[in-house]
Amino acid sequence: MTSDDAHGISGYDRRLVDDELDALLLGLSAISIEGPKAVGKTATALERAGSVHDLDDDGQRQVVQADPSLITQGTKPILIDEWQRMPSSWDLVRRAVDNDPSPARFLLTGSAEPAGAETHTGGGRIVPVRMRPLSVAERGIATSVSLTELLTGTRPAIGGSTTVNLGDYVHEILTGGFPGMRRLPHRALRAQLDGYLNRVIDREFPEQGISVRRPDTLRGWMRAYAAATATTASFEVIRDAATPGVANKPALTTTLPWRDILTRLWLLDPVRAWLPTDNKLKELAAADKHHLADPALAARLLNVTAHNLVSGGDVSPPIRRDGTFLGALFESLIALNLRVYSQAAQAEVRHLRTHRGEHEVDFIVAGDDGGVVGIEVKLSAVVRDEDLKHLRWLRERIGDQLLDAVLINTGNQAYRRPDGIAVVPAALLGP
Repeated sequence: MTSDDAHGISGYDRRLVDDELDALLLGLSAISIEGPKAVGKTATALERAGSVHDLDDDGQRQVVQADPSLITQGTKPILIDEWQRMPSSWDLVRRAVDNDPSPARFLLTGSAEPAGAETHTGGGRIVPVRMRPLSVAERGIATSVSLTELLTGTRPAIGGSTTVNLGDYVHEILTGGFPGMRRLPHRALRAQLDGYLNRVIDREFPEQGISVRRPDTLRGWMRAYAAATATTASFEVIRDAATPGVANKPALTTTLPWRDILTRLWLLDPVRAWLPTDNKLKELAAADKHHLADPALAARLLNVTAHNLVSGGDVSPPIRRDGTFLGALFESLIALNLRVYSQAAQAEVRHLRTHRGEHEVDFIVAGDDGGVVGIEVKLSAVVRDEDLKHLRWLRERIGDQLLDAVLINTGNQAYRRPDGIAVVPAALLGP
């Protein structure tokens, strides 16, 4: 039923989140590792688990349901894998922590909170830790510029070179950051991603309490959301793009629950707007910028190939955007990287856009002390002064609050310009 001799997985490649987990387990009794399926939550948890309750196994789950007290028994840390398959396990752990808050007692993993589950928040007793697909640094690509150092405000020296080129970035976008899929050959990878997305519609939605009567309509909405990657398109625009030429469009009361469920499944990962509370910046837009958990999912939903992307072809359904869809997916890859690195640095990733769109900064990485790093992303190896105007504007408006300013591109060399702005190839930016 349970394993009291849990061991790490042979060949496990350490992730950035491992350092966070190890630090937290020194003081916390229970940690919930959260994120979409296939990002490696179980493998990471097994690296430190002393015993395991696998609730995705029908036999093990039935035994624990017959005697729920077993869920808190075993060698510490006790891993409760896919806890949402038995929602009562959350409260059992919470009460166990109330009785004994000693460190490193429980690890929980799950890909969604079950519909209607009264799990409470844990009140600090079960602390969530987010896990995302692999960043570029975690894929084995050497980096030379540290986001953590940029956040210090010391304007560190910028250097390093890379041979990673546009074709390599396209490969990373299409291959994705799900550890178990990265080594698959091309056709098998496409089939695996298709199966992943089909499972969401056919199984995950019913488990969340929604019966999908028209799966093609839901898939069309997901395709439209993917087409809106790196934009702030409204959900009305996304709905209309999903059903072109259809007079009887699905109501927002239908499509908004789809958004909510996909968010609960950690598949939608929008970047929130940066809305500082001081008066240095006014008239900022509050809309999220749309991103899926991994740009490979967006590419697969829209059935784009490397040739389609490099040739700059349009995607269907069309969503109004500045630039090419490859540029949007490149920005989404950077969003994934920044979120993994920022989590390690205890910072947050936001974006900035004025109401009328006169100024827009792709990413604002905000530290705890109020300082920020402004980041622009350009799908180009060449830097033009025009590419830097929004970063200059931000520096003029917030002054010393701007700890550093960075242009991420597809070039080969990292350097700092005479105006102080750092130019960093995407492959060279690391934690």
